[in-house]
Amino acid sequence: MKITVFNGSPSGRNSATNVIVNSFLEGAESAGAETHNVFLCEKHIEHCSGCFSCWFKTPGKCVHNDDMPELLNLYNSSDIVCFATPVYTWNYTAYLKNFIDRLAPLKSPLVNEDNGNFDLADAKPREQKFMVIANCGFPGDNNFEVMRNSFACCHPFLEIYRNCGKLLKSTNEDIKRIVNEYLEAVQNAGYETVTGEISEETQKRLDMPLMSVTDYIKYIGMG
Repeated sequence: MKITVFNGSPSGRNSATNVIVNSFLEGAESAGAETHNVFLCEKHIEHCSGCFSCWFKTPGKCVHNDDMPELLNLYNSSDIVCFATPVYTWNYTAYLKNFIDRLAPLKSPLVNEDNGNFDLADAKPREQKFMVIANCGFPGDNNFEVMRNSFACCHPFLEIYRNCGKLLKSTNEDIKRIVNEYLEAVQNAGYETVTGEISEETQKRLDMPLMSVTDYIKYIGMG
């Protein structure tokens, strides 16, 4: 099994989002998966110009000469594609949005309808499964709602949404113990993704609180 994470954090390798990603991939690798962690902030990806040449003039090929052909090959050859991002203004980052926009060559200019929902048809049948990893520096789950709706179209089999994300890189020993317990659950999720399905126990632990809202607001100095 090949799992590729497209990580949209501007902080890249040093991000809190990547703390979660690394634990997930460690679990997947321990079950025998081939894994790739792509930091989009390190790639040269032009903005989609909306010319639709990739549909009508050169099907499947974009006019821009950048890193996307390599990334599209990795995307297409993966069994599982993971979109990873911190929350920026209720949604995923510009790095990830730009990457997703540039997936246009994988579509075709044909409209599909499914129970009143309209979308473009895939140029070739999609064989990947999709998942999401997102972290938010605020407490509560409301900040993930826009993102959930955005990713609903790819029907993710797993969504890991972590609030109170500033705790993930804390050096406080008491906080680190709680975070490590959470990251063990993330690692289990990676392992179980490869070996079967996510257990109810693992899913419950993925949703565990790291700190009370009151204490967290004090912790980040925004109370």
